[in-house]
This record gives sequence, structure tokens and C-alpha cells, in this order.
Amino acid sequence: MRNLSSIDVSITDNTAWVQAGATVGELYYHIAKKSKSMGFPAGLCSTVGVGGHLSGGGIGTMMRKYGLASDNIIDARLVNAKGVILDRESMGEDLFWAIRGGGGASFGVILAYKIKLVYVPPKLTIFTKLFNVSQHDTLVVKVVSQWQDVAYRFDERLFIRQFTEVSSDEKGNRILQVSFEAQFLGEKEELLSIMQEKFPLLDLQENDCQEMSWIETVKYYAGYINGEPLSVLLEREAQVKYSFKAKSDFLTSQIPELVWKSIWDNLLRTNGTLALMIMDPLGGKMDEISESETPFPHRNGSLYNIQYLVAWLDGDESTESVKRNLDWIRGFYEFMTPYVSKNPRGAYLNYRDLDLGTSLNGDLSYFKNKEWGKRYFKDNFRKLALVKLEVDPNNFFRNEQSVPPLDLY
Repeated sequence: MRNLSSIDVSITDNTAWVQAGATVGELYYHIAKKSKSMGFPAGLCSTVGVGGHLSGGGIGTMMRKYGLASDNIIDARLVNAKGVILDRESMGEDLFWAIRGGGGASFGVILAYKIKLVYVPPKLTIFTKLFNVSQHDTLVVKVVSQWQDVAYRFDERLFIRQFTEVSSDEKGNRILQVSFEAQFLGEKEELLSIMQEKFPLLDLQENDCQEMSWIETVKYYAGYINGEPLSVLLEREAQVKYSFKAKSDFLTSQIPELVWKSIWDNLLRTNGTLALMIMDPLGGKMDEISESETPFPHRNGSLYNIQYLVAWLDGDESTESVKRNLDWIRGFYEFMTPYVSKNPRGAYLNYRDLDLGTSLNGDLSYFKNKEWGKRYFKDNFRKLALVKLEVDPNNFFRNEQSVPPLDLY
């Protein structure tokens, strides 16, 4: 698919056609080349492919203002199981609904998406505030708790995620740091006023903030912070290569303040090169879109998305090492059970997790697979299976967690 990577940006109607083999970074690059006032609300990782990212939802720093990447798809081209190329009109609204958050690979081969670009102001403000937990654990608990109380209720232009990271220093000592990474669609003077009123414990100061264009924030969050040219967004190789295992959750209520030290203790037990717990606030525009508008159902009532990740450097692939890392993240996921969404316990398709269940045993029935399907899609899984029955009844397009055709008998 990587050769299907052309991007055609139209400033006349603020849209773009992007082929599925392009990367998110390439898309951002081409938008910025055409306009300084337009952007797109997709993810932070510039080397991620557009086809999978958009078909699974697409969480990003502007979702509280504009929704997910998939909420801003207005047309598509797809090859169906009969080898016919379809667009939105010819595929029909049910199939078009399914490929905007339901995982396109279950329904055909996505060739391209047409997306709606969004307005970005001339200046955005970003900041990163970092705390060393071992030195200030009581303070950090208070800061985290206040963030958790307000981040999903902020002005929709403001996105502040909480990033907890465990790594090792040069002497091999484990270090746990909590950081707050923010993007505000506005200037720092207004941001400082909001923060003083809503999140005073962070103690944000003017010198913590940087004002820059939207495309500069894209480079910043992709890890390019040393004045690299815009063309770095065209690079397809990750800056650091890890093997990793990820899992996800959604919060529908806040994690109790007394639990945070136990969370950090669990994170410090990892044997991985790197362990992360990333919490992204929802709310804003996400609350305004109904659960059934697209297959992505984690809308009003979902406060935060959580990603858990353990990584180890390529080359450290011994069976024992990999097992230790997998055992740790699975144990940490189990520990989090009382504090996250329930019935079903939610998960994000783009953080695909085969631990939730697969159809590898050959049983492709809807009823045998709905337990993991409802984790990703809630009640939308049944509609996805109905669409699958209509467009691919013989299940030509299938993988470990593809949507099965609905069993009618």
C-alpha cells in the first residue's frame, strides 16, 4: 500500500483526497504547503499510515474541538470483495458508516479518503510540565487529581494529556516521571488565564509556554524539537525502533486520588526499556457526537482514553525477556480493572489488542466474537456485522479481529 500515497489538497473547498498508503506526517506536510490556516485533527505519530488510522477512529490533539479524524471523512474509495471500486455514493451510507471507525480492512481495500480540513489559528500555544514522582509524589498526586477533574471539561480548544513514563537513568536506576503535555488553539495570554482559573495546581508560567504555528506543533509532538525542516514529516521510519505491547481503556469516572501511588508502584515494576501510561481527555466536540454516529462509540460519558505500553529495544527478543514484559502489562491491565469502564470494558481499535480475543481458532461467528467486538464498538458491533453480511457475506476480508458477518440463524 505504501505506493498508494498521493495527496491532493484543495484550498478552494478546504478538502483533501489522501491515499491510504500515505502517512499522517505526509498528509500534514502537504496541508501546510498549501495553507497556513488549515489543519487536520489526526494523531501525533507522523509515521502512522493514513488508511488504518482513519478507518479506526484517529485520536489527536484537536479532537476536543473537531472530533476524531474519522469524524471528518466526507468520501472514500474502496475495492469491495467483487473487485469493484466504489465511492460514497455507490457503496451506500451503511458501508460508508462502517469504514469511518469500524476498521476498513473488514470490508474491503481502502484506496483513499476524502477529508474535510479544519481551521487553525495563526498561533497555537503548547507546553510540557514535568514532575519527578520520587521527589514530589504527594504534590504530583494532587496535581494529577486536579487535572483529572478538569481536563475533559476544559474549553474545547484546550487539550492537556497526562503522560506517565518509566525509564532508566545511566546507572540503571528506574525513574518515574509524570508530564502534562498541552496544545491550545489560541495565544498564551488566554491560556494562562484559563489555567490560573481552572488548573492552578499546575502553576503554569509564561516561560513554560511556546507559541507556534499548527505545523510546528505537529513537528514538536512528533519529536522534532531542534529546528528540523518541514520535510522531516516525510520520513517513514520511526526515530527510535522498539518492540512493544500496548493495551487500552476508557474512563467513565475518575480514578480515586488514593490509587495513584499504587499505579505508579505498578509501573515501576516493569522490566521493559520503557513503560508508559498515557491519558487523553475527551469531552468537548466528542460529547456532541452520538455513540451511533460512527462505529467509534466512546463519546458522551467517556472522560479519558488510556493507553498502556511496554517497550523493549530491538535485539532484546529472548523468549524470557518478552514473556516478562507481556506478563507485566497484562498484570497491570488486570490491576486497573476496578477503575475503568465496565459492561463492556472499552478498548480503542487503533490500539489493537489481541488479548481481548481473536477468531484465529477458526470460529468466525458473530456470537463467538462479540465479546471482544463490543469492547471496541459497544452496540455498534452488531450493525458492523450486518454491514459485513451485506457487503462481504463470504468473509473474504478477514484477519485476527475482523468483523464477522452477522449470523441470522
